[in-house]
Amino acid sequence: MKRIPLLLLLFIACVSLRAGTLEKHRMIVLTDMGADPDDEQSLVRLLLYANQIDIEGIIATTSCWHRDSIRPDFIDTILDAYEKVQPNLLKHEKGYPSADELRAVAKDGMPKYGMEGVGEGMDTEGSEWIISALEKEDERPLWISVWGGPNVLAQALYKIDKTRSKKEAKRLIEKLRVYTISDQDDSAMWMRKTFPNLFYIVTPTDDYGKATWIAINNNHEGSDNSLVSNPWLARNIQQGHGPLGAKYPDTAWGVEGDTPAFLGLIPNGLNALERPNWGSWGGRYELSIPDIASFQDGSSVVVPEPETRPIWTDASDTYTPYRISQYKRAIEKDEKSYSGNAVTLWRWREDFQNDFAARMDWCTMSYEEANHPPVVHLNHPREITVKSGQGFTLDAYGSSDPDGDSISYLWFHYPEAGTYKEFVSHNGAENFDRVNYTAPKVDKEETLHIILKLSDKGTPALTRYARVIVTVEP
Repeated sequence: MKRIPLLLLLFIACVSLRAGTLEKHRMIVLTDMGADPDDEQSLVRLLLYANQIDIEGIIATTSCWHRDSIRPDFIDTILDAYEKVQPNLLKHEKGYPSADELRAVAKDGMPKYGMEGVGEGMDTEGSEWIISALEKEDERPLWISVWGGPNVLAQALYKIDKTRSKKEAKRLIEKLRVYTISDQDDSAMWMRKTFPNLFYIVTPTDDYGKATWIAINNNHEGSDNSLVSNPWLARNIQQGHGPLGAKYPDTAWGVEGDTPAFLGLIPNGLNALERPNWGSWGGRYELSIPDIASFQDGSSVVVPEPETRPIWTDASDTYTPYRISQYKRAIEKDEKSYSGNAVTLWRWREDFQNDFAARMDWCTMSYEEANHPPVVHLNHPREITVKSGQGFTLDAYGSSDPDGDSISYLWFHYPEAGTYKEFVSHNGAENFDRVNYTAPKVDKEETLHIILKLSDKGTPALTRYARVIVTVEP
């Protein structure tokens, strides 16, 4: 057998980690099941990715909408449906855990609201489970995906602070990554004030219409809004897709408002949620102290307070959609661009909704009947260095599709993700397997993020990405 040098193996491993293809993310979900059917919707979607994310806990909690009770029975019912389709999911990708494995990590939180459930004597199996997960001999960060109130996490932090040495508490807290769907109880602000180094992604708003996550379901000019419509959900998710799809409830307020809290953890070649400012299916966020006055409308029971330190919060993208062209070049840019924090999420809507629909097909279809994502192949590292004004070529020749489908390429500069904020255009065609660029002239080191979007022509069309980070030296 031909031996591969150790340094080359390490390089390949590092490249794979950058792409999000080697190591699964660990995640615990906190959900106020029963307050809004969107939690049930999000859990159905999440289970379709249970082979790509290590789901280490599903904890029933309260929230401002569901103050004094928890509903673990909702979780049980959905896991029962998952159990019936899990054997068929394994025909498409390996690694789907059994329903019993997931039942073993389903835990109860405290049936009290916010800080009423934090303090001495407020431990629950949910808060203890978070602590035990942090204490595992696993150096990977632990993501807490918060769909309701986070007081179960607050209680875990309270106990860690009271019972562990400062050194040990610091070590455990540094492993935490929190992405919460706005503040849905008063323990959220307490955590951010009490633990100033806690990694926290949130839009701290009582006006949900201003939050990034709302772009998962709102109608937006420039986006295909039919992809979040009730007819689309009925056709592609709820009906004719087996028992798990049948457990996806009708929308009451907004479809899947909690899903952005885990979309960025799916390994698709784009997502890199450890760097929220790089952008992902879950949106893009910057480390800053937000102006709370701009978030308030006074209509919610959870009124934001001034932040005491930077948090990962709303950022803005400017995005110009591509449209199918009838003749000559297969795609062309729209005439209109769109800007705002919601754009950072809905710009990927077609891709993540098609991905959802395809995986729901896996619940009932054979491998031959269903569609599967294409495979990106780059003929160079995912990080390269060039000189100011130098030309360079990016090459994905050799990319493929497991179903034999035709594939399409699209390369584009993502200015907001790098340090060089002016848009850098390609030289020639952006929908070819290779693309040429000329590095901008710079007087200090800058970075460019060039994204390859590789899509198949199956039904539904599926997309995977490569993010090439180009360092431009003076």
